[in-house]
Amino acid sequence: MEAMGVRVLLIVNLHKANASDLMQHIQSVLEAQGHCVHVCSFEGKPIIPPNGGYDIAFTLGGDGTVLYASRCMAPLSIPIFPINIGTLGFIAAVHPEQWEEVFNQWIQGTVPISKRLMLSVELWRNDRLIDTRYCLNDAVISASGIAKIIRLDVSTDTTDLGPFRADGLIIATPTGSTAYSVAAGGPILDPELEALIINPICPFTLSNRPMVIPAHEKVLVEVERDQRSNVLLTVDGQEVIQLDEGDRLIMQRAPFQASIIASDRKVFYKVLRTKLNWSGGPDA
Repeated sequence: MEAMGVRVLLIVNLHKANASDLMQHIQSVLEAQGHCVHVCSFEGKPIIPPNGGYDIAFTLGGDGTVLYASRCMAPLSIPIFPINIGTLGFIAAVHPEQWEEVFNQWIQGTVPISKRLMLSVELWRNDRLIDTRYCLNDAVISASGIAKIIRLDVSTDTTDLGPFRADGLIIATPTGSTAYSVAAGGPILDPELEALIINPICPFTLSNRPMVIPAHEKVLVEVERDQRSNVLLTVDGQEVIQLDEGDRLIMQRAPFQASIIASDRKVFYKVLRTKLNWSGGPDA
């Protein structure tokens, strides 16, 4: 990457404390160095940013801001530079005081870049494709009301997994394995694994367990008829679509990956220990 003339998009979650001040500081420093900067306000809910034309996209916020940026930037092959001013910071690993040092390392080509698998979600209704969404964390099929069971037929492109009666179903990527899925009893996957998680939410059975499948397989979910609740599809916890009875979802790895700067495997395991209290035991 050339040192001068980098085209930068700042995606800023203004709901975060100090986000505006940090944005102005970063913009001032970058423009003083001769870079072109465009600011896009996120404000905690989806918007449509400018299309393409950028070399790098900064996110100022938490992991939710990175999820949003990934859905927008990954199809355009634009790397994401996640500055953490949120709470957990599992994906957004760059401290605000370190951003300039890490940015210079990126320009020099010495900073690690993690390639993250993303999920494609196709919605088919009456044998017609009506919507396609992408996610970095997970796709969740669930009832619209609390404590409501829904019925889903689940299969892969090679195996019928049978009907599920549950509060819902999580299809998670390795990045999403530490999000909703882990809270629902799912396994933690290394973020650079090529795999998907199928994880029922509170299934009405004593024998069910989450399943890990190869990333090259498709997951097929059909919403059974005569449901007692409305059924929703939620993508990365941010985009919600109401499903109809008989709808079919085809979920598979997306044709592109998210490129996350300074968020390598070492950072992942450090955050796993320090923020989720994971360890091999008291002496680990």
